[in-house]
Amino acid sequence: MEVTLHSPDEVAKQLGPEGSDLSRQALEALAIEGYRKQILGLYEISQMLGLSRIEAGDFLGHNQVPLADLTVADLDREAALYEAAARRHSR
Repeated sequence: MEVTLHSPDEVAKQLGPEGSDLSRQALEALAIEGYRKQILGLYEISQMLGLSRIEAGDFLGHNQVPLADLTVADLDREAALYEAAARRHSR
């Protein structure tokens, strides 16, 4: 899905220096908020941001977002998502 944001130039200048990638910043903010609300897991964040699972965990840490307390069911779900993705890419 592609989302387009419109912002006045003055607001955009306040959000980031000239040449900064505000689209990427918005995508990262959505990923962080989705994880905080427990809507997204590491797998979804890694897919959104084009990162490995480890990089997604590092990304959250760099943004002061603690990794959620994962249950066995959560780990099973994450593992199943990664296994399915690995099968799709190995074809």
